Amino acid sequence: MKQAVLALAFVFAAACAGGGGSSSGPATVPGQGAITISINPNPIHAVNVSGTTYDFPFDVIVRETGGRPVEITRVSAEVIGPLGVSLATESYDAARITQLGFSTHVPANSELRYHFAPRKAVPDDRLFGSVSADLRVEAHDDNGAPATASTNVTISR
Repeated sequence: MKQAVLALAFVFAAACAGGGGSSSGPATVPGQGAITISINPNPIHAVNVSGTTYDFPFDVIVRETGGRPVEITRVSAEVIGPLGVSLATESYDAARITQLGFSTHVPANSELRYHFAPRKAVPDDRLFGSVSADLRVEAHDDNGAPATASTNVTISR
């Protein structure tokens, strides 16, 4: 998961976003697992290292909120540019996440938290404020009931 989310971070961090964001998930159904995701901070604060090189430190938090353990089945992101144009997409299924050596299991009423600080060159600072990314996590609980959540991630300078 760490490398999957890091790859997603590189996709949208390279484009540099701006603005606010939100997190959403389905309403909790009694007896079913549910998840929420959040990025902290959001917006991600780009830290200038030197010249056009920036660090983009952030945490990805996946919380189980329905009271049942869940397994993450897919993590994906879509980078959205000016005028809502889709610029790129990236997706990792559970097999790929596991292959990378990361857990896909979120215990009931618990969370997974990953910290990242990708470093990326931003050749044109006008990109700040014009790009965002929609991050989506899909999962299922221990009875097979689906659970999904998404959030919009932005970047500020």
